[in-house]
Amino acid sequence: MAADDELSAFAYTARRVRRHLRWARTEGIGRLIEEDRLDPVDRIGTALAKWRWRRRAGRAPGSAMPVYLVGLQRSGTNMLVRGLDSAPEVEVRNENDRTLFHRFQLRPDDVLTATVLRSRHAYVLVKPLCESHRVDELLALPGLAPGRAIWAYRDVDDRARSEVAKFGDANLRALRAIADGSIGGRWQGQRLDDATVELIRSHSPQRLDPHSGAALFWYVRNSLFFRLGLDRRDDVLLCRYDTLVAEPAAQIRRLCDFLDFPYHPRLHAHIAPRESHGAGPAGAARPALPIDPGVRSRCDELADRLARVAADEPSEQKAADRG
Repeated sequence: MAADDELSAFAYTARRVRRHLRWARTEGIGRLIEEDRLDPVDRIGTALAKWRWRRRAGRAPGSAMPVYLVGLQRSGTNMLVRGLDSAPEVEVRNENDRTLFHRFQLRPDDVLTATVLRSRHAYVLVKPLCESHRVDELLALPGLAPGRAIWAYRDVDDRARSEVAKFGDANLRALRAIADGSIGGRWQGQRLDDATVELIRSHSPQRLDPHSGAALFWYVRNSLFFRLGLDRRDDVLLCRYDTLVAEPAAQIRRLCDFLDFPYHPRLHAHIAPRESHGAGPAGAARPALPIDPGVRSRCDELADRLARVAADEPSEQKAADRG
């Protein structure tokens, strides 16, 4: 099956329509409207608040801080975007922004740089999930104010359920293409070292089911956080979805401290505190997915490592301790 970036405009649109219809059928139309910010009243109100802020306190072009929200799809990034979009001083460039993205992938770096430099907001939030493997390069783009990055991740079972519900076996197909060498230049195969490719092959993706494939993809993408050395950087914050929904006020305060951003309760007003991991309807516990044992072992090891970093002290304290 062809990748999205290889499809004609008609075929690509048809695939998106089918995907949205399946999502609406399984999750409900209200969930689809919330997911894609389709409520016109909400969108108009947000745009008006930002216009008023620019008139009252707009910054000089070229001074905006770029903030890159990265990680893996279906990891709660839209929840973070919705909260930060409620702040009028933040200009949001989500994956469906046609100025910066084509089919959810970033346009050339000069387009990104020019867009950030034009902004009169204090922050420009960009969500290049398909380019998460390039976040170190994005943070080093010349000509921009020093930026920040937020790497979001989610419990592997919950993320795999959400991924398969919306995108089917897309992760599994990508892993199979990486293993057999047919991935080409697609984003899923970029910046993978030989050891990672061999690891994928060792788990025989041709025999995995979609949930096990989504879990292995979770491992491959989230491993980049350490392979790129992001855990040692003070301009990158690791954000755990499960902790965010359990204690939204505390986690949003932590995010605001990281961005040197004024805290306001509206930033998490849309998040009802709850337990996330394994929770089903009415809070009932869901059984763990029957993920391939070898893949499960890898994911458990990485989850423990990520949790230790996510629970670490604020970046300022880490900088002092390492100095």
